[in-house]
Amino acid sequence: MADISIGVLAVQGDFHAHIKMLQTLPGVNALEVRTQQDLESVDGLVLPGGESTTIIKLLTISGLGQAIIQRAQQGMPVYGTCAGLILLAKQVNERPDQPTLNLMDICAARNAFGRQVDSFETDLVVDTADGSIPVRGVFIRAPFVAHYEPAVKVLATYRDRVVAVQQGRLLATAFHPELTTNNAIHQYFVGMVRRSVEQV
Repeated sequence: MADISIGVLAVQGDFHAHIKMLQTLPGVNALEVRTQQDLESVDGLVLPGGESTTIIKLLTISGLGQAIIQRAQQGMPVYGTCAGLILLAKQVNERPDQPTLNLMDICAARNAFGRQVDSFETDLVVDTADGSIPVRGVFIRAPFVAHYEPAVKVLATYRDRVVAVQQGRLLATAFHPELTTNNAIHQYFVGMVRRSVEQV
């Protein structure tokens, strides 16, 4: 099995935890992505949690945002967690002026479960194309998917709120699997990336 390279956007947010999680998986080179040149060397990309407005500003200034959009439109798999889900969304609830990468047919509701002090953990089941994955969902100022188009598949809900979705080669979760010891979601994304590479 050939190695694949998965980048983690490293301009702001909790990218270190994603790097460590990806490093637990065999055949995966985990790389920090800060420039367009970094992006060119990866087969898939993780958009970490953090401050979505800050991240998109940095991506716009550097031109990296447009490069990510182009790679995603060309078929590169992208996985967004928490703020990464907001970045992928085509619309942000009650914030129509907030720029995003405009890639996924979803509307994200920011800070939908409350402020930092309202952070919580809960057990979830994520129903992927590879089967059901039990996970521990860590929610920190988390969004949820307020609306989605038919092309989007719902993978998990919490109290009737959509917290994990997939649209083709785009994957998004409102929670942080990288802050647990369970690498199953990352392993699922690695599988998405491997299939993408094999189809090139």
